[in-house]
Amino acid sequence: MSTNYNLLGKGLRNLSILLILFIASPVSLTMGFKALKKFDNTPNEYISYLILFVAVVIIIFTIYFAFKTFNILLKAIFNN
Repeated sequence: MSTNYNLLGKGLRNLSILLILFIASPVSLTMGFKALKKFDNTPNEYISYLILFVAVVIIIFTIYFAFKTFNILLKAIFNN
């Protein structure tokens, strides 16, 4: 059971990207809901829906990326 250091480096890089995504996804969702409240019954209301849609896509991608990152880290530590 030796550690694959190349794969571990890739996993740690992905973990740092995941940390940024963990911060960016709820912030963008909050911005979308605040924009929805501010632009209520105005022509710019579609912008708030666009921000909400992008936030939901980022959240779904964050969950997928988290599983992928932890899978890489597990493969690096427990060499299959």
